[in-house]
Amino acid sequence: MIEASCHCGKVKLQIAQAPQDVTDCNCSICLRYGALWAYYQRKDVAISGSTKVYSWMNHRIGFHRCENCGCVTHWLSTDPAGPRMAVNARIMPPEILAQAVIRKLDGASW
Repeated sequence: MIEASCHCGKVKLQIAQAPQDVTDCNCSICLRYGALWAYYQRKDVAISGSTKVYSWMNHRIGFHRCENCGCVTHWLSTDPAGPRMAVNARIMPPEILAQAVIRKLDGASW
C-alpha cells in the first residue's frame, strides 16, 4: 500500500500499488501543474480530505487540489462511471517515484 498526500497533509491517498511508469504530459495544464501522472482504477485508490476541482474545455476531467495548500493531488473523469483516474506521482514518497519509468506524452500536439 502506497500513501501519498498534499503538502499540508489534509488530502491523503492510499494506493494499492506503486506505479511502474508515470506520464509526463506537456499539454497546457499538465505543463503548468508540473505533475507526473500515475494511472489507476478508481477502486484501487482511497482518497480522504477536501478538494476543489478545476475542469476546462470539454469538462471531461476534473483536476483536484487541496483546499488548504493548493497542491494538485489527482484527476478524475467527470463521468462517475469512468473507472480511470490519475494520481500526481510527485506527491508519493520520493523512493517510490524514483523506481518508475517516466513516459513523455506530447499532449500539446492534440
